[in-house]
Formats: sequence, structure tokens, C-alpha cells
Amino acid sequence: MARIHVRPTGDALGAEVTGVDLSGPLDAGAVAEIRSAWLDHLVLSFPDQPMTHDDLERFTRYFGSFGDDPFIAPLPDRPHIIEVKRGAEEKASVFAAAWHSDWSFQDIPPAATILHSKIIPPVGGDTLFCNQYAAYDALKPEIKARIEGLQAVHSAGLAYAPDGVYGKNDGPDRSMTIRPDQRAHATRLHPIVKTHPETGRKALFVNPGYVRTINGVSDEEAFLLLVEMYEACHADANVYAHAWAPDMLVMWDNRCTQHMATGGYDGHERLLHRTTVAGP
Repeated sequence: MARIHVRPTGDALGAEVTGVDLSGPLDAGAVAEIRSAWLDHLVLSFPDQPMTHDDLERFTRYFGSFGDDPFIAPLPDRPHIIEVKRGAEEKASVFAAAWHSDWSFQDIPPAATILHSKIIPPVGGDTLFCNQYAAYDALKPEIKARIEGLQAVHSAGLAYAPDGVYGKNDGPDRSMTIRPDQRAHATRLHPIVKTHPETGRKALFVNPGYVRTINGVSDEEAFLLLVEMYEACHADANVYAHAWAPDMLVMWDNRCTQHMATGGYDGHERLLHRTTVAGP
């Protein structure tokens, strides 16, 4: 097998990987190289990778067991693959168009998300990523001292409860099968500052999509602290905009990144298949 080549984006995170064929089994050395690059660059893209469902599932399992994906129906014959899709004439809001880390409201959020593109519009549809290590490093010392030991309150309620964004008020023509549930109102506490279990680096673990407040502080202080942290997370210098192409696989480290979808492709169909790798 040709040696894997890793080309960094030059932004705060992200790299392109070539020299590997994901449509067949990988040896242990190739998997180790990919994992190392993933931990170094946080987001990896693999262009020109036609893949079947079996290929996507096999690649996912190299990095751990499948994660649990609540609130979105999987493919009928593939319980670990969900479709991220939008019809050409669909008027519902763009799915996941807010900064978040996947399923941070779970007791153990996924370690990785893997997304493989099938149909990509000729314009728009970039995915934005930000580096949560760099965001933590950029905070003022007094903010770092204040948030050390604090826990954020995470919940899926704003998105997936019946009265949430994807609940009864969602666009009637949404092509994805989202399953709102009252259980989305449940809350979980996670440390605001987490130490990555593989790299040992400190990263912020907060996101506006699922964090409601900070436990044990006033609403006013929680708001001000979250604003300070989100400014560091989403600063232009800390963001990478990924442009998609058909047959591209992208994987990212959910433990030290946030991401969000963008629109700009009305009148065009878009379809990707998604798996998650169980944490931590």
C-alpha cells in the first residue's frame, strides 16, 4: 500500500489524507497512521473515496464501537448509519446550522463523527469546524481560573424536544426523519474544561447548541462566561471551513472540536451518510 500522505489545511485545524483506499480493509499500520493524523489535526478529509455502507461501517469500527444516535431515524437496514439530507426544493431550516459538538448531552458523548458524501451541490454547504484546544489556550488567565472545576449543563431540549427546533414547529417538508421526544429535556453535567483522554491536552467542552447554563453560578455569570468562551471558540482565526465534494469522507474528533452546517444551496439536493464512534 502506498504511504499515507497528510496535507494540513493551514488553518487552526484540519488536514487532507491521500494515498489510502477506504473501500477495502486497512492494515494495522494504516489505521495507526490515520489515528495519529486525526489526533494531530482534529479533522481529516479523504477525497475520492467511493464507499458502500459496508465500507463505511468497516472504517468506523477501526476507531471503536458504534455510538448511539438518538432522535434521528437510521437507514432501515443499517441501524448505525443516518442520512444527512436535504431535498432540492426543501424549505425546512438547514439541519445542524448552529455550533455544537455531537450529542454532548449524552453521559458519554461520541469520540468521533464520520460523514461520507454522496450528493453534493455545486454551491454552498460548507461545514465549519473550530479548535477547542486553541479556544482554551486563548482564554485570559483569570477566565481559565474561574472555569476550572465548573460544569456546564447540557440538554437536547432546544433541538429535539417536541417544542424544540425540530419538534412540532419544524418545517413540514424536512426530508430527514427526526424523532422529537420529551426525553430530550433531560440534562447532563460535563466539566467545562476536559482533558483529552488520548492527547492529554486541555480543551473547552461547551457549545451553544446543547449547553443551557453553568451549574452552581448565577444565570448572569453563566451568560458572561459562556460569551467569553464562545468568542474564543468561534474567532475567525480558530475556524476552518470545509468544502465538500462527492465521495469524500470526513472524520472529526468530537472531544476537542465544534462544528456547524451552512446553507447556500437552495434548489440543489444534498446527501451524506453519517456514523459515530462511541466515546471517550
